[in-house]
Amino acid sequence: MSSGFVDKARITIRSGNGGNGAVAFHREKYVASGGPDGGDGGCGGDIVFVPDENMTTLLDFKYKRKYVAENGEDGQGKRCSGKDGKTLYLKVPKGTVIRDYESGSIMHDMSDGNNWTAAKGGRGGWGNIHFATPTRQTPRFAKPGLPGESFDIVLELKLLADIGLIGFPNVGKSTFLSVVSKAHPKIANYHFTTLFPNLGVVYVNEGNSFVMADIPGIIEGAADGAGLGTDFLRHIERCRLFVHIIDVSGSEGRDPVDDMRMINEELRKHDEKLLERPQIIVANKADLLEENDPQIDKLRSEAEKAGYPFFICSAAAHIGVKPVVDKCYEMLADIPVPEPYEPDYVPKLPTSGSVDDLIITEEDGVWSIEGDWIRNLIARVNFSDYESRMFFDRMLRESGVFSRLEEMGVKDGDTVCIYDLTFDYKE
Repeated sequence: MSSGFVDKARITIRSGNGGNGAVAFHREKYVASGGPDGGDGGCGGDIVFVPDENMTTLLDFKYKRKYVAENGEDGQGKRCSGKDGKTLYLKVPKGTVIRDYESGSIMHDMSDGNNWTAAKGGRGGWGNIHFATPTRQTPRFAKPGLPGESFDIVLELKLLADIGLIGFPNVGKSTFLSVVSKAHPKIANYHFTTLFPNLGVVYVNEGNSFVMADIPGIIEGAADGAGLGTDFLRHIERCRLFVHIIDVSGSEGRDPVDDMRMINEELRKHDEKLLERPQIIVANKADLLEENDPQIDKLRSEAEKAGYPFFICSAAAHIGVKPVVDKCYEMLADIPVPEPYEPDYVPKLPTSGSVDDLIITEEDGVWSIEGDWIRNLIARVNFSDYESRMFFDRMLRESGVFSRLEEMGVKDGDTVCIYDLTFDYKE
């Protein structure tokens, strides 16, 4: 495969950790008991994917596999908050699908054209200024920042093209693309000349155009891994219309009708929905046959029986190409753009650490709970959502966290602090 085209990459991303809150006290001449003034830590930087219509490959991710956003800075005295970590923006081709590596489920489809935050930076910890009360005027503690999120993901490019050229190797797909567009694919008289998809913009008339993709030759058994296998079958999944190029001359020793059936069978085996896509049959290399050769009529009959428009052409001789282009443009007007893939990724419940490993301390009536188990739990709870808050409360009760607090002497109205979450305990 050409080193210039990469359509799949596995990378690791990690957002920045939140900065720690500061323990500090106001010190100024002639001002007694200035009180706490420790600032909050800054939030860690996010990792955001940005769709770029000018990119057509994932080559940028071939050699660099780990991407880490900036950590938030720690808080400081004089109520100064730490600086937030910078967001890391990663550009990808617009047709990129982002999957969870372990489960293979879809996290996001970048073809919707919007930026997507893949990993949210950790929240900064609170400084001791937040823990001052009338009865606790000198809190000597602050909270650490929360860690960022980390994911192993797979970037999978599915080309965004209006039309996909499909067919066996060496039937003239690359030649056809070079004739109807300004693309310059490799053209030679042997199989698998095209080892990666080529894109070309086909201009119909002033202000009107569409994108055509030359998909590497599919052979019998491709859906099961034969030839180039499924490496490029996925690139036709977003195409709205297929132009099926068939060598009607039989120069490779195959029957044109069998070619049409075999390619459609491979489409069906890869994804049955692909057979529902509109398709145009193009009998190419017709210049190698006599004008009334029965091969042409036989293929025409089979195409019309399946309901496919049928055209005869010779891409190499530039004969009969324009009617195909005009028909493509006409049909595209009535074919909707495919919807982005729906995400089916389900975040894992926190499993790191154990409830028994939690560290519970008390200082000046403030109960602090720390540990991997509860840190992972709190990072995945949306506290602006009622059901999510109820889930968090239920997890604390069912895991025995509240029971441990009660055994240690927590009282009604005491303050419970879990990283940057603070609430009054209610019996």
